[in-house]
Amino acid sequence: MTIQIESTVPHRYVRSRPPHPSTAMGRGGQPVLSTHAGVDATLATASRDVLITSTLRGSPEGPIGMLRRVDHENLRRGVRYRVLFPDRARTLPGLASRLGALAIAGAEVRTVPEVPMDATVVDGALAMLPSDGRDGRPGGVAMFRLPSVVSTIVELFERIWPSAVSLTASDVPEGAGLTERERELLALLSAGCTDESAAVRLGISVRTVRRMMSAIMNRLGARSRFQAGIKAAEGGWLVTGPAQR
Repeated sequence: MTIQIESTVPHRYVRSRPPHPSTAMGRGGQPVLSTHAGVDATLATASRDVLITSTLRGSPEGPIGMLRRVDHENLRRGVRYRVLFPDRARTLPGLASRLGALAIAGAEVRTVPEVPMDATVVDGALAMLPSDGRDGRPGGVAMFRLPSVVSTIVELFERIWPSAVSLTASDVPEGAGLTERERELLALLSAGCTDESAAVRLGISVRTVRRMMSAIMNRLGARSRFQAGIKAAEGGWLVTGPAQR
């Protein structure tokens, strides 16, 4: 979706008081731009639900897709949150920890291989999208109350959501990547070992092998063992040592 904004004010350069959420739209339904504080103020008006999608392609300090204190405050008020991130968010310790904390607070957090857009929707009535800055400067946020825009974003979200994999706090890694034992297990299984033979090679039980594989799949957002192997290889985490002995 391409959205043309007539004027852009970089969010980090605006120091004036953010507009009240009720005045987020100009006359004729044209979008206006907001600062980080303006996004916080808009999120604080949520009474029913918030949808968040992030591609992880923009700046981590960008106003859309980042996780905020107001999100936790909203969850305590009973606002439902559904959050959609790419699978690779699971293996980024800082981000994964924040997503895990959000899940503990009551948000529904899921991941898919690729997220198509950065967007936040409040109460199914207002959509916030990133806007491009000029001259290489950071952009701001475009806010829309147009039903056609909001409904298109919501429909796309609802189409992706059922196939996304849930992320819980237990899926969050303590450090980047996989542990050495997890990497060895993946290498053995990728080399064709059965659960039983991998258990013997690693000196653990078959039950532990299966529990480890379940944890690895959850951490990587993999839908199958095969996909877990592919994701681990893409991340440079797959070792071949044990399988070559």
